[in-house]
Amino acid sequence: MFRIPFDRVYWATFYFLLATFLISIIGVPLYIWHYGLDWFQVGLFFLFFMLSGMSITLGYHRLFAHRAFQARLPLRLLCLIFGATAFENSVLDWSSDHRRHHKHVDGDDDPYDISKGFLHAHVGWMLFKLRAEPPLDNVADLEKDPLVMWQYRNWHWIGGVFGFLLPAAIGGLYNGWVGALGSFLLAGVLRVFCVQHCTFFINSFCHTIGGQPYSTKCSARDSWLMALFTFGEGYHNYHHEFQHDYRNGIKPWHFDPTKWAIWTFSKIGLTSNLRKVEDEKIRRAIEATKAQRSAEEAGLNPSVEMEIPDEELPPSGDSLKQSS
Repeated sequence: MFRIPFDRVYWATFYFLLATFLISIIGVPLYIWHYGLDWFQVGLFFLFFMLSGMSITLGYHRLFAHRAFQARLPLRLLCLIFGATAFENSVLDWSSDHRRHHKHVDGDDDPYDISKGFLHAHVGWMLFKLRAEPPLDNVADLEKDPLVMWQYRNWHWIGGVFGFLLPAAIGGLYNGWVGALGSFLLAGVLRVFCVQHCTFFINSFCHTIGGQPYSTKCSARDSWLMALFTFGEGYHNYHHEFQHDYRNGIKPWHFDPTKWAIWTFSKIGLTSNLRKVEDEKIRRAIEATKAQRSAEEAGLNPSVEMEIPDEELPPSGDSLKQSS
């Protein structure tokens, strides 16, 4: 207890995470006990869960952090607005942390380094800042985007208005103050809690449990289970090996709604320049990983040099092709 560095705790983050947790496990059940639950509130919860969750996976992650495709103004604005409702910081800060994670994965400069423990990778890295905040020196491309900078300056109130007040207003129109309270609790607070921890599990669970069919260079693993809760983000071993691909789940049976949404939007002109890794390169990665495992089992212990490309801009070599 006395070893906890209380002087380095991010108290605002701590109180917010604690409040959403307590309201979700105490306030929501009490509301349901007293006022019941109807399909409108359940539907509103899933609607806002999808809007905020996919704004993180499609927008924050694959569009802005990795530039795996391009998107037109309406979709970019939608992702910035509802991405803010997840309360996972601005897209500028989020992308900077994520690009640093890819560049220094499993190393001391990895913001959510799994080698420091499951809890650190899951939530501890946000609660305890034991080192100086790194500069935003890897998001120069995003700083040129006026929409990104608008969200950077205003994401707190954007998240509050669209993440809490909007569902409460919709619930109030449906069923007065009882509906407003229920929608605030379910589509607001509980939804934030669920979206956040689903995202956090990619940093913790998917660096601990799962398969590594594409590479063993780092701790990232594929988890079909987490893909079910994160709109396809669970195929994390593939993502770390081929981080600029707009897909995470590449097999027809992989559950990757984010990939399907990006592809569908491309058919109506909202997305373009979808980046894909060539099948041959994927096949070679799988074969190389199998060969490495076979050699290790035979006691040969081959050394594998880890090469992680700089995340600031997508690669321009032949390893990626674009599909429209």
